[in-house]
Amino acid sequence: MSKNWASVDPASVPHLVTAQIPGPKSQEYHTRCAKYMKGYSSQVRLFPVAFESGFGYTLTDVDGNTYIDFSSGIYVTGLGHCHPKISEAVAEQAKKLMNCHDFTTKVKMELVEKLHEITGGRFAGFQFYDSGTTAVEAGLRCARAASGKQEFISFWRDFHGKSLGSNSLAVVGADTHMRAPGFMLAPRPNPYRDVFGRTPEEAWKDSTPYINMLKGILDNECASGGNNVAAIVLEPIQGWGGSVVPPPDYMPALRKLCDERGILLFADEVLNCMARTGKWLAMDHWNVTADLTTLGKGFGNGFPVTCLAVSEKLAPAIEKISASSSYGGNPMACAAALESIKVIEEENLNERSEHLGNIMLAKMKDMMAEHPIIGDVRAIGCLQAIEIVKDRNTKEPFVEAGQMIYKKAFEKGLAWVPSGHILRMSPPMILDDEVALKGLDIIEEAVAETEKHFGY
Repeated sequence: MSKNWASVDPASVPHLVTAQIPGPKSQEYHTRCAKYMKGYSSQVRLFPVAFESGFGYTLTDVDGNTYIDFSSGIYVTGLGHCHPKISEAVAEQAKKLMNCHDFTTKVKMELVEKLHEITGGRFAGFQFYDSGTTAVEAGLRCARAASGKQEFISFWRDFHGKSLGSNSLAVVGADTHMRAPGFMLAPRPNPYRDVFGRTPEEAWKDSTPYINMLKGILDNECASGGNNVAAIVLEPIQGWGGSVVPPPDYMPALRKLCDERGILLFADEVLNCMARTGKWLAMDHWNVTADLTTLGKGFGNGFPVTCLAVSEKLAPAIEKISASSSYGGNPMACAAALESIKVIEEENLNERSEHLGNIMLAKMKDMMAEHPIIGDVRAIGCLQAIEIVKDRNTKEPFVEAGQMIYKKAFEKGLAWVPSGHILRMSPPMILDDEVALKGLDIIEEAVAETEKHFGY
């Protein structure tokens, strides 16, 4: 099969056929579904389209409108919708065996061996689950079992899931103080919005103030002077928070702090992993290995499969928490994950992701130079963001403009998942260069129209 299996004529996308977007069938289907389906995301509420099919980096709705996909579902289908090899692997497995509890299968054996290989032998214990949240919860249990300690420190605006434990690890909106006991929060470096008032250039060069703040939390806010902290938990690169990349010195310094204090380092890579940032793991950008890591989203290219991976020293501890799960590690899930890894290797998608990030960041910087409501642009591989602000000097978030840009770009044929004033992008790694830049052209058109609307 050609590596260019998903390529289409750039002039053919997007292809919009209804006078109104979303079209009449989308509106009808959504209205009927919303009568009973409750709790839709803000993105869906803003743009209630009903999709019917996907191919590579395109999505087609029930009205026949075809969109360029800049979201990969939601950071999930990084290898393209309905990749033939992955679809075939799942279908073939479905004909043989769908579920056998947590018994060994050939495909599970091959998957754990492959994971050990691609991570350079740094991880020696694996458990499989069916959601990122569940994998994170398993990581919390494992950290407590390995350390005999109970507390955790995590970071504002990281996202780890929606269960009590995983939700207690972060505050992504208004703090409702619903965290479980023993979960403490700290700020993490965001060079554009440095909490110490430094310029982005200054903040990028030195993460010491954030490490010192963590030391203060350990010494003064944690039980027993920090001696009861099981792990420090974080997304290596913030996803929901807006593709925020920490300064180069932060992860090595955090690793050192954990080692000095006898604390485990838990990297939640559910969103970051499997070539999304141009590496198998985002932590590889800093040559840092976490003690515990969670994998998900792109791990199965859309199939619900996630993983908890632990270092060799924690392998005995992971035995203390059961891997038994109704759906975790089922043969179809393992087939999807194994084939996804093979596709990344065969199609050189780590390198492809890095390339797309470079050309898209260059384009976004040009856009920022032309549009005053763009405060910052970021990209690392196929994880990108544009921040919309009312004023570059104050950096005040411009939520209304962000929502307008989102809707306008969607109406022009770009499917994506922004968040408030942060326009988030996570296109498939198989995206052609010309289509990637065309998608950014659509966003720039929406930005210009929005600026005009607000009088810029």
